[in-house]
Amino acid sequence: MKAKPTEEDVYPMRLNKYLARQGITTRRAADELIARGRVMVNGQVATLGTKVEESDKVEVASGATPKRYSYFAYHKPIGVITHSPQRGEKDVKQDARERGVLDVFPVGRLDKDSSGLMILTNDGRVTDRLLNPRYDHDKEYQVRTLETLRESFKKTMEGGVNIEGYITAPCTVRKTGPKSFNITLSEGKKHQIRRMVAALHNQVTELKRVRIMNVRLEDLAPGDARPIMGEELATFLEKLGLSSPR
Repeated sequence: MKAKPTEEDVYPMRLNKYLARQGITTRRAADELIARGRVMVNGQVATLGTKVEESDKVEVASGATPKRYSYFAYHKPIGVITHSPQRGEKDVKQDARERGVLDVFPVGRLDKDSSGLMILTNDGRVTDRLLNPRYDHDKEYQVRTLETLRESFKKTMEGGVNIEGYITAPCTVRKTGPKSFNITLSEGKKHQIRRMVAALHNQVTELKRVRIMNVRLEDLAPGDARPIMGEELATFLEKLGLSSPR
């Protein structure tokens, strides 16, 4: 196997990272394969911590590859926590398990009081590519506000808003009603939309994410999940700069 060079490829590279970037497995699962002696580099059994050069021959023993990657579009309901639930709270993984979606994790976050689209997967490569600020991947949200939107609202939001000393990146805003709008962002600061609206002397009452890149929420009911497959998956991974799963 020869790695496909990207701007992030720096050799020598840790073997677990190499296997993850090749789409063979996650880094954690790669360490398990290496510990079990199932990975060879240039004909020699690799050990934990092994680093490889781009020209090295890396082989994974037949039958050692973990289960195939899975990708789901999930509609997070209001009140469900993305990560680290406290007593009495339900998190995304628990909610997904109860609906038969197993062995996946949520990529990114949505506020407890927000709803909408999240990506669930067991492909660790997606996390870095989708959340790393060096990559620009657009996400679209539907928003309702407490007060009527001012005439200058669209222009001010699109031009960048000062939220506690940080000027937000340019975005796209489309008014959908006197107290509602859609916004497309290429960044994801904590509580960003709520803070932007608050900086313009208004308040968000409802916030729903309806799109992540080419993946759309559409009519998916709160709490439900659907597989991302076929052309939709191929386009999603291509936009992330990742190879399709084997």
